Amino acid sequence: MAEVLVVVEHLEGAPKKVTFEMLTAARALGEPSAVVFGAPGTADKLTEKLGEFGAQKVYVAESDDITGYLVAPKAEVLASLVERTQPAAVLLASSSEGKEVAGRLAIKIGSGIITGATEVAADGTATQVIFAGAVIVKSKVRTGTPIITVTPNAVTPVPAPATPQTEAVEVAVSDNAKLARVVDRKVESAGSRPELSEASIVVSGGRGVGSADNFSVIEGLADSLGAAVGASRAATDSGFYPHQFQVGQTGKTVSPQLYMAIGISGAIQHRAGMQTSKTIVAVNKDEEAPIFELADFGVVGDLFKVVPDATEQIKARKG
Repeated sequence: MAEVLVVVEHLEGAPKKVTFEMLTAARALGEPSAVVFGAPGTADKLTEKLGEFGAQKVYVAESDDITGYLVAPKAEVLASLVERTQPAAVLLASSSEGKEVAGRLAIKIGSGIITGATEVAADGTATQVIFAGAVIVKSKVRTGTPIITVTPNAVTPVPAPATPQTEAVEVAVSDNAKLARVVDRKVESAGSRPELSEASIVVSGGRGVGSADNFSVIEGLADSLGAAVGASRAATDSGFYPHQFQVGQTGKTVSPQLYMAIGISGAIQHRAGMQTSKTIVAVNKDEEAPIFELADFGVVGDLFKVVPDATEQIKARKG
């Protein structure tokens, strides 16, 4: 059975949820092999967890040349690994970096590429949801080794315990790949809330919240549930909340167990980023708001009355 290379997404040795989603998707195509890029010692923190989700092998590409420059070194090392192993496919996350590495890799090895896949079938056919969810496309790479980027939160991660072998990969980087050096890194404070794209509960506010100060109502409900905070594009464009918390077609895609849309009308731009949530609860004073067409539960009312009351009830029950 041919192996499938899965490029691991992690934050300083902590695997991101999309990595487990890709390992799950890869099992439909062959035997998953994880590729770890990072500083020396990174793979040691990841190997056990990668094995839990089916990684049969872990390729370790650790070097200061990987962390000291932008994405070009990763693409070069990955191209060399693809040529040596001849995998059935290469899966990367549909993150900004993942898509850039995928594009560079496709050029280097002369292969076709599919971005933003939500599902991958055993024959290599990838499903894409485009035009804000209005159209579903089935695509297949016809040239070279299929390179597919997978949309975060599109695949449900399923454990498949394995004991992976590890193999060191030579990191040989050309001078051309070292033209853009990383001179500094600043890590944003994540606070006590879960990361938006990884959270099992998300509470999002929209234009109806009215102001940045009023977003404390959304944050209060989120904190009572141990949830992440999100926002619609209308809210972020209005300056109510930072853009990195935007949920939607041009923001982040989330698929939590519970999604609460507060003061959000439900424009198609927003729906594209949260419509796969397991349970959707909407609060809006407009009973004709499109979000109610998508919601499992809806409350027609003033969010400034409904949300604080709900927050107090939740706190009382947790008690």
